[in-house]
Amino acid sequence: MADEQENGAPARSRVPENVKVAGVLVAVQGLVGVVVAVVLGVRAVGAEGPRGYYGFAEAGIFLLMACAVAGLGYGLVRGVHGCRTPAIVIQLLLFPVIYYTLGPSRQLFWGIVCGLYVLLTFLMLISEQSRRWSMGDEYPD
Repeated sequence: MADEQENGAPARSRVPENVKVAGVLVAVQGLVGVVVAVVLGVRAVGAEGPRGYYGFAEAGIFLLMACAVAGLGYGLVRGVHGCRTPAIVIQLLLFPVIYYTLGPSRQLFWGIVCGLYVLLTFLMLISEQSRRWSMGDEYPD
């Protein structure tokens, strides 16, 4: 049959390029989170007492979340339909972080750069082409 591969498994629909690019962008966000977790872990090594324990716990939580985000990005690149919605939620959760970077912390350069990055990723994930792909519809090239 045309819908099945040689081994009998159903063939995956072609993944749109904007979903693949968004997957790479989400995976990069996860890798940045891993770097933050490593930095927090290194900082916790030098701390003594409860401060060290809490530092390791914080690094572990960051590492867990970063690996989940990187996994979602990998899933989007591979064409897993179920990764799109959690990736959208992650982008929505990053908008308050961008607001804080722009407003109270007054780091305009990093706020604008990160804001454009998150906005670009968000727009790619909610585009009509990616929505139709996630619903299993055929999309025009």
